[in-house]
Amino acid sequence: MAATPDRARLIINADDFGFSEGVTRGILVAHAAGSVTSTSIMANGVDWENAVRLSRATRTLGVGIHLNLVQGRPLLRVPSLTDRATGELYPLGALSRRAMLGRVDVGELEAETRAQIERVRGAGITVTHLDSHRHAHAMPGIFPVVARVARDAGIRVIRIPREPLALNVLDAAATARKLVLAAALGASRALPLASPLKTTDHFRGISLQGGTHFAKRLRRALDTLEPGSTELMVHPGHVDASLVAQDPYTAPREIELAALLSANVRDRLRRGDIELVSFAAL
Repeated sequence: MAATPDRARLIINADDFGFSEGVTRGILVAHAAGSVTSTSIMANGVDWENAVRLSRATRTLGVGIHLNLVQGRPLLRVPSLTDRATGELYPLGALSRRAMLGRVDVGELEAETRAQIERVRGAGITVTHLDSHRHAHAMPGIFPVVARVARDAGIRVIRIPREPLALNVLDAAATARKLVLAAALGASRALPLASPLKTTDHFRGISLQGGTHFAKRLRRALDTLEPGSTELMVHPGHVDASLVAQDPYTAPREIELAALLSANVRDRLRRGDIELVSFAAL
């Protein structure tokens, strides 16, 4: 998995494929520009059918599973994961609390995770890896179950969203998210991963999110890649009514897409010192 000392291996993964038509379209535009090598699809996304059709027509794009346990409706009837009043999945905070209190039924969690994996594979997609919406899979009480199901399903690569606190440390929101994830991963005993699961050597993305500084932070990330494999998580997309109805992260997706399409970033990726790959190469 390690790279040669002077050449880093980089996976630029766009989350949320199938979340909305605008997000799906934006990811494919970034891939066509050479700035996205991988994506992760939502098996219960609003734009699922369109995303499947387009992924079949875009064989150069690696596709993993964006396990969704915190948004919209599940594929199965899983009462311990859903709000009884709405039938929708609990948001991340509520799911995390329920998991820590032992109020998530392990059998239901296993079944929903397996159903999402099987739906993606049943659509003819070769699954390269697994990550999750809002990093829900990293939470205590969730990670061990998801990791076991992924391993049993033959998925070899899983995201471990650990990012150095020193990156953009003055961004209070990003630092808080990184601290929460670090604590969650520690409590989940996520590392070392049980064989044969693996992850990238490095992870970047949380410190890039959220606004007008994205382009500058992205360029800095590209200029400071370490030897070995790195996943760089991005969220490009076009804002549409469906996205606005589901998610507060809207305008920043357009900012991310513009940066990924910029000549500055595309020229940097073509310099030759970065090997662009998908998770299939790990």
